[in-house]
Amino acid sequence: METLYIVIPAYNEEENIQKVLKDWYPIIDKYSGYGQSRLCVIDDGSKDHTYQILEEYAKTHPLLQPITKENEGHGATVLYGYRYALEHGADYIFQTDSDGQTLPEEFFPFWMQRKRYDVIIGYRKNREDGFSRFFVTKVLKLVLFLIFGVNVADANTPFRLMEKSVLQKYINQVPEKFNLSNVLLTVFFIKGNEKVSFIPITFRPRQGGKNSINLWKIAKIGIKAIKDFYNIKEKSVYFKGKRYENRKCF
Repeated sequence: METLYIVIPAYNEEENIQKVLKDWYPIIDKYSGYGQSRLCVIDDGSKDHTYQILEEYAKTHPLLQPITKENEGHGATVLYGYRYALEHGADYIFQTDSDGQTLPEEFFPFWMQRKRYDVIIGYRKNREDGFSRFFVTKVLKLVLFLIFGVNVADANTPFRLMEKSVLQKYINQVPEKFNLSNVLLTVFFIKGNEKVSFIPITFRPRQGGKNSINLWKIAKIGIKAIKDFYNIKEKSVYFKGKRYENRKCF
């Protein structure tokens, strides 16, 4: 039986986290891997009651694994969760966010196709979280094309299923505490000629609470990321030689 780890980073999500747990716990319960699968929610040093809610829920839901750590940001927390899943025997790692924007019922098509692809990533075709977020995604798409030569439908979607060996292959190439870790992993998957599929998903407005990242923070992260992308491209062995060809993914 295959083991699934669902990784969800959370920061100051006390208004959302109870609903998110009720949404996603039935998924991990269905694919429990004889009790070895886990819904792994990582509290990124929240200042509210997010972690206390997780602990209380875990008392009656044994497949929930609540973890808390110091605040490092979304990208670092995602990497923390991926490494935790790999270290604890996950065969497949799925990641989504704790703001309630994704739908658990859309997980099933991903799981049904896990044998056909190494990585399956959601494509936010019709975003409902505002024009500014849509604009940021388009700018990021252009940046990735200019720097890495990849045309990616949606590189940063928090709705992705990854086979363990493929994630293990690239995760150590992502710098510690990198803000856009999912973006960089997507680039590695494509440049490494892994079998990657993009599937359209629903992406609703945030279901409660406030987003910890505003446009000003996004701009700062973006400027730093461009510099980091160039440095990573120069240093990483995965961007050297003739093995990696430009690819267009949908």
